[in-house]
Parts: sequence; C-alpha cells; structure tokens
Amino acid sequence: MIAQIEGRLVEKKSRSVIIENHGVFYEVFLPEISMGRLEQTQMPDGRVHLITYHYHHVEPARSIPVLIGFLNELEKDFFEIFITVSGIGPKAALRALSLPIAQIAKAIDDGDIAVLRSLPGIGPQRAKEIIAKLQGRISRFGLLRGEPRTAAPEGPHQDLADEAVRVLMQLQYKKAEAKEMVAEALKKQPDTKDLQELLNAVYQHHSGRS
Repeated sequence: MIAQIEGRLVEKKSRSVIIENHGVFYEVFLPEISMGRLEQTQMPDGRVHLITYHYHHVEPARSIPVLIGFLNELEKDFFEIFITVSGIGPKAALRALSLPIAQIAKAIDDGDIAVLRSLPGIGPQRAKEIIAKLQGRISRFGLLRGEPRTAAPEGPHQDLADEAVRVLMQLQYKKAEAKEMVAEALKKQPDTKDLQELLNAVYQHHSGRS
C-alpha cells in the first residue's frame, strides 16, 4: 500500500501527474482542487510530496492499481468520508471534487442541494444522499480555506489544543493564529474532549455560527 509519494514532477496532465522516484515513474490522479494548487507546493528542485489513496480498479479479467494524490491529510480524510456515501466510489469522488472542500462541506452542512448538484456527476438524488449521510460530520473541513486569524490554554486541554494547532498549521495557518482560534473555541466549549469535536468548534466559531 502506497501511503505517500515524493519525487520529481515530470509531467502534468489534465487529471493526473507523472512523478519520478528513483527511476520509477508513477501516474498519480489528482482532484481538481489539488491539481490547481500543486505548483504552489512544489519544491525548488522540482519535487512534489503527495498524500495518496491507493486502490485497485477492478475490470473484467484484470485489476488496475490506482493512486489518487492530495496535498495534505485533511483533503484525503474528506475524500475517504465522501466515498462512504452509497454509489460514490473513488473514481466518482475524484471527478466530483471540483470545488474547494470547504465550500462542499458548507453545502453539506447547510443542506444546499444546488451547490452539490453543480459537482460533476452528482445529480439531485445523489446530492440528497450525500446530505443525509454526511450532514453534521464534516464541519471541520470548512477550515481548509478559512481566513487566517494568539495563546492556547494551559491545563487539562493542553495536549488536545496542541494537536488541534498542528492540524491547523497543516492547513497553512500561522502558529499564533492557530493557537488563538483553538483558545477561542475552548473558551466557548470548555467541555470539548476529542479532536474532531474541537475542530468542529473552531470552525463554527471562526465562521460565526456560534
């Protein structure tokens, strides 16, 4: 199972890239949201680093290994939750993720069928199924495109706060900004006990929902 890949970006196609690693050339498919920001993450020597989802596409008489790449763990996490919806497999999810994940997550939480129907391959019935399955479970992904906003609390929440700050820093928030966001969320919801709950609280506070 290939969990991550790093190598020289050799070629960029419409839906995939070719990455060379020690003389082996890998084709990695990327959703539109990741493809559009790939060059921003490229290293000075031309290398890129991707978090990957590795699966086998099964056809009559053969099984084809497929790599799907993401720029960070949160993008992959959203993808893996998205494909739990009945009828949405990896190939369909890859095509559907054409809008920023935060926008898709907000549409799901708001029950906005129109936005979900605008995703390639998602019709009205599938949009309803997505909302029924995922509404209330994906608020934290709204942070993926949040506007950056300083100290995290000491005490019993310290380890949890530190973990949340690390996640926010992966999403390009500065450390001081991430600490402030976490501290504000914990002030609003001091009984928060796990990471997902805390990230949901951060998103709700940051988006003005609380």
